[in-house]
Amino acid sequence: MSVAEAIVTSSSVADAVATRRSIRAFSPRPVPFETIRRILDQARWAPSGCNFQPWEATVLTGAPLKALQDRLLASAPDNPQEYDFSAPGQVEKYQARLRAVGAAMYEAQGIQRQDAAARAKFASDNCTSFGAPVLLLCHFPKLMKEAQWSDMGMWLQTIMLLLRGEGLDSCPQEYMGVYGRTIKAHLGLADDVLLFCGLAIGWADTSAAVNTFKRERVTVEDHITFKGF
Repeated sequence: MSVAEAIVTSSSVADAVATRRSIRAFSPRPVPFETIRRILDQARWAPSGCNFQPWEATVLTGAPLKALQDRLLASAPDNPQEYDFSAPGQVEKYQARLRAVGAAMYEAQGIQRQDAAARAKFASDNCTSFGAPVLLLCHFPKLMKEAQWSDMGMWLQTIMLLLRGEGLDSCPQEYMGVYGRTIKAHLGLADDVLLFCGLAIGWADTSAAVNTFKRERVTVEDHITFKGF
């Protein structure tokens, strides 16, 4: 690879990172199977401690996806849930970040704080993955521990960046864990498997305000300490 090619590649990766965002309104435009399979084939090279490659997934589109969505809409959330993805919200620093992104999303859609019905409808849109034509459901054996959960995140991030390289968008959905046992039963997965999350995949609806609100991130200095530089 020449120096020029390396610079282009680096720039492309940076663009993918900068333009990736959680999309919450998708176009119905279908995603070709060949594209999905190619991306998942490339993502196999994500980092994997001890080469365990712990990630597993089921990918749905069309009628199978609609059948799952209908079941979720008709089902109650798990009680108790198999894992808690919202625990950091007990700490004010993290709760403030959650409030900020929530307020920005609702404001972009013109949903008032007191409009309980509109807020509930937006929450239920998670069950239909915001209209995405493809849903990847990430699951793995419960024997996997914290290190392997980290690997799972790197695999999913790799997929999301590769999707951007194809002009596609995504929304990682830990919300699907709220219906973990229902989804496992629907897919025929054993109880010793954990339903980790969903990944909505498709083409962003560029006219939807919810896809354009300004996102916030803390500064590098807020969470990184440099020494020896």
